[in-house]
Amino acid sequence: MRIAMLSPIAWSTPPKKYGPWESVVSLLTEGLVKRGIDVTLFATADSHTSAKLHAVCPRPYEEDQSILVKACECLHISDVFERANEFDIIHNHFDYLPLTYSALVNTPVVTTVHGISSKKILPVYKKYNNKTFYVSISDAYRCHELDYIATVRHGIDIEGLHFNDRPQDYLLFLSRLHKDKGVKEAIEVAKKTGRKLRIAGFIADQAYFEKEVQPHIDNEQIIYEGHVDPERKKELLSNAYALLHMINYEEPFGLGVVEAMASGTPVIAMNLGSMPELISDGETGFLVNSIDEAADAVQKVASISRKKCRENVEKRFSVDRMVDDYIKVYETILKTCKREAERPWGHYEVLMQRPGYKVKTITVLPQGEISLQLHAHRNEHWYIVSGEGLVTKNGIQIRVLAGDSVDLSVNEEHRIKNIGNDNLIFIEVAQGDYLGEDDIVRLEDKYGRV
Repeated sequence: MRIAMLSPIAWSTPPKKYGPWESVVSLLTEGLVKRGIDVTLFATADSHTSAKLHAVCPRPYEEDQSILVKACECLHISDVFERANEFDIIHNHFDYLPLTYSALVNTPVVTTVHGISSKKILPVYKKYNNKTFYVSISDAYRCHELDYIATVRHGIDIEGLHFNDRPQDYLLFLSRLHKDKGVKEAIEVAKKTGRKLRIAGFIADQAYFEKEVQPHIDNEQIIYEGHVDPERKKELLSNAYALLHMINYEEPFGLGVVEAMASGTPVIAMNLGSMPELISDGETGFLVNSIDEAADAVQKVASISRKKCRENVEKRFSVDRMVDDYIKVYETILKTCKREAERPWGHYEVLMQRPGYKVKTITVLPQGEISLQLHAHRNEHWYIVSGEGLVTKNGIQIRVLAGDSVDLSVNEEHRIKNIGNDNLIFIEVAQGDYLGEDDIVRLEDKYGRV
């Protein structure tokens, strides 16, 4: 199995500090390589991996403002799809833009939908629904307008996190500083309970930070740690009394929530989005609906077993489990796509596909025949390689042998039947504005597919 892993390029893979999507891509890539799977990681050039690394963007664009983002994204995505025939599957973690390339290649594309930033991008996902494959990262974060092949919840590097059964007394907020993430609400909970709050994360909304967060920072009760590196993050997680996750939106997943529990730290979270899928209420944390409920939950944190928090994550959110789930997805896709290439009359293989044309080799078994059909969007040229066939073209029958060729225009009724004792093999060159396999209008069919 050969996998092209398409990572975002906002941050390196794995990220130096922030970068949840890139973090998941890294863990999955390394896990697949350990299983002996051939993976090529398409990421920034400063990324680190045991897979084959291919890069066109030298550094993450969030760390280098001189990079023209759109140009780099275009080069990054096109690089993968221009090499599509080298891979069995392209695994897209780059949101919706790569979907617009997917119809130009024969290699199946699976997209992990990490988040849909706006309803305005849904038309792209909807256009390629049922033509590519979508994976959700939680059951809660599924769009009812899309179809999904599976839900695969993220795994984390559990062994890399420090378990601590003797925490300090501070509460922790660990995420990007943005209204969605609820840092203002976390400050209110800390003040209601009289507890110290440590805040860590990069400032995603400067105006929000200056208005709602900065005025409360006194470096005594409310402390801003800044955008911390991985080691400091691990220290903060393992030493915290509880993590406050007072989100104001339907969060798709929540890596920080799982990492906290892996460190032994209970989580107090707003009961939104995927939180009920991550937190066992009363066992690994508390699901709340208000600031007052969160403040009450802080008083009950001592009843939570930090050891059980860790054990729950080990059971449900390991990298091995995530890798297992994705391998099952890949195997299902490969079986599905293989069936697409097989027909009652024989089978075909796509040799090349580029914008405007596609080349296939088609094999018709003895006594097999394709349906009487027409195409609304493409012309076809057939070149007989071997065997003996009978072509029907607009009601006229033409016997064909090796070396013969037939041209078929848009909307021209046609079929071919193998009238020999050996396989009938021919090359088909299709040309037109749409080359999908669903551009077939069947008029008659011996296999009952009309």
